[in-house]
Amino acid sequence: MLRPADDLTEIYVCLEPVDFRKGINGLSILVESELMMNPFSAHLFVFTNRSRNKIKVLYWEHNGFCMWQKRLEKERFHWLKITV
Repeated sequence: MLRPADDLTEIYVCLEPVDFRKGINGLSILVESELMMNPFSAHLFVFTNRSRNKIKVLYWEHNGFCMWQKRLEKERFHWLKITV
């Protein structure tokens, strides 16, 4: 089973929903352009869709990207909100 390394210490959550047709390439571009982060760093990047019933987690592991996805059937994820 693939899982992130134990030394991953930071998790970055994209607060805005993203188009879930995006795969690894599209999400890694979002990490660079929207989050202003390096997708090849040892961090987890978490995304959700507009209806908040799916999440995707992207991370770099040694020689390639890994992406996890989870879909809730009846509930929604509680998501962080942008406060001004």
